[in-house]
Amino acid sequence: MVTTIEEKLRKRADLGHPICALTAYDYPTARLMDEAGIDLILVGDSLGMMVLGHEDTTGVTMEMMEHHTAACRRGVKQAVLLADLPYHCYETPEQALENARRLMAVGADAVKLEGGTEMLPQIDAIIGDGIPLIGHIGMLPQHVREEGGYKKKGKTPEQADRLLRDAQDLECSGVKAIVLESMVASVATEITEAVGVPTIGIGASKNCDGQILVVHDLLGSFPWFRPSFATPRADLASETTRAVQEYIAAVTEY
Repeated sequence: MVTTIEEKLRKRADLGHPICALTAYDYPTARLMDEAGIDLILVGDSLGMMVLGHEDTTGVTMEMMEHHTAACRRGVKQAVLLADLPYHCYETPEQALENARRLMAVGADAVKLEGGTEMLPQIDAIIGDGIPLIGHIGMLPQHVREEGGYKKKGKTPEQADRLLRDAQDLECSGVKAIVLESMVASVATEITEAVGVPTIGIGASKNCDGQILVVHDLLGSFPWFRPSFATPRADLASETTRAVQEYIAAVTEY
């Protein structure tokens, strides 16, 4: 699948076509996205919040990720299917490799983990085994409790320099792309210009080589929280409420 990933990501970015990516957690959503022509589908650990009702991503387990990755695999024929390694599941290179293999075994084309230079031993173990890997730097959702909230990165020169070094180290390690999350736009732009692998932004910069969004934010199906950078293209929450209320009225009239 390395060739497929490079065709979908690097070659698309080289041709000036932004990489379009979304999250999915189930078969019908993944299949609809794939048939619509999406480039990359991330089975994200954001399923902890979007699907399972947790406050953050830290309660997601490997078993959950395997379950949802396998479901999405059944619906995806063309897009790259990327799966997150969840919190505390890549503490050592050995653990990282074991769990990356588990995600690949249920159908992932590549895996993603959070972190920069400090994660190089884990990244090297995964890539050294022939498993395609995508990096993730900037705001790291799995560290939200440690940091006391979701905080934008790159606000100081020191933070900006660190993010750039992280990106360059990830590129040297052999990652296929890097997700840049919630960072100052100018920093994300600088990183995109400095590295040779595609960058995929979320709440970062429009100048990234692509963008990724949580599907619920795109469809307007999670009304209890909507990030400021996300533009809903539908309002499924209201449509769901309307349909259910119409159903209740219809049944009541039987």
